[in-house]
Amino acid sequence: MEHRGLDAYGYFEREGSLGRVQNEFRGLVAAVRGRTSEAYGRRLHSAYLYGSVPRGTARPGPSDLNLLLVLHHAPSDEDRDTAEVLARGLDEDFPEIDGVDILLRDKAAVLSEAERFDLGWFLACLCTPLLGADLAEHLPRYRPDSLLARETNGDLAALLPEWRTRVRESSTPEEYRKLCRLFSRHLVRTAFTLVMPQWGGWTSDLGESAEIFGMYYPERADRLRAAADAAIDPVSDPELLRSYVEDLGPWLADEYTARHGTKTPRGRRRGV
Repeated sequence: MEHRGLDAYGYFEREGSLGRVQNEFRGLVAAVRGRTSEAYGRRLHSAYLYGSVPRGTARPGPSDLNLLLVLHHAPSDEDRDTAEVLARGLDEDFPEIDGVDILLRDKAAVLSEAERFDLGWFLACLCTPLLGADLAEHLPRYRPDSLLARETNGDLAALLPEWRTRVRESSTPEEYRKLCRLFSRHLVRTAFTLVMPQWGGWTSDLGESAEIFGMYYPERADRLRAAADAAIDPVSDPELLRSYVEDLGPWLADEYTARHGTKTPRGRRRGV
């Protein structure tokens, strides 16, 4: 029987592990461990990999590296500057990756009640421990239900005005390409979590996410497949970005709100 990312009791199985990291990326991961520890020292509570590298599906060249760094205290401007230097150095020194994304959070936020079904779920289910004590030990088990859908991606409507501004203010191919990767990923993941409770499982594979969504919304299937392709191989196309913020995004936000409701408001996070 297909387990769809769940255990025998219907709870999420944690995806990714250091054992799945491909040989081409092992040197990178070793460097991440050493440089992160050196950069943050005792300020760091724990560090985690997420995305294609710990899932063992990364492609040398086009894939990026994703890190979650949890500090003992709320990140400061100095901490954010350190993350930018760390990300830039890794990106420059390792041609196996195209870009480094670092999320900076603090221990209290990860374990807070407000973040239980968003940041907490993300760490416990989608992140692979790299350094420090694993905070997943202090978090509950999770199921693919409507509450989780609402609290993870039920904020698309609130994001769209900012997305429109970013499209208007961008002008270079590289800026368009970065937005294409960001928007495409977010839209595909939101489309998948829209139908996640019906499907009854979890996948982080963008292509599979688009296919599953298409089972329930065949009239939008082609658009989601194209978005999944653009998330993996982003393009410098401002017209595509405008179609996201004026058509696909608003439709998806309305459908999401109607089915799962709106994400519980919380203070704006600052990260990298």
